[in-house]
Amino acid sequence: MPEQPRHCLVAILPCTDIDASTEFYGRIGLSVQSDHGRYRILSDGKGWPLHLSSEAPQGWVVPGRNPNGLYLYRQDVDGLANILGKFLPGDRPEHKPWGMYEFALSDPDGTLVRIGWPSRLMS
Repeated sequence: MPEQPRHCLVAILPCTDIDASTEFYGRIGLSVQSDHGRYRILSDGKGWPLHLSSEAPQGWVVPGRNPNGLYLYRQDVDGLANILGKFLPGDRPEHKPWGMYEFALSDPDGTLVRIGWPSRLMS
């Protein structure tokens, strides 16, 4: 892994089609750092490491009933929303009651992916 080790928490996300998931997260700005076939390590090089695993037992991930979720903190929320525009379900970023400016979409397996930044820090 090319990034310097640091104190952090990294999600290991189960997926049914690792190629489709890799492509989806590539649109968000992650690229493959290490490929082990059914297990890949992706990163944006700025602090978003993500491990994808298609090694989960059959039926572990059920699109439409997937309880997994990721929250990605990114200062330029609007910039990424513009890049992902055609993949968004129609909602644009907005200020939420919990103090975040964010938008959400789902990955190929139905994992909820929220992307946001604290409203109080928005210029």
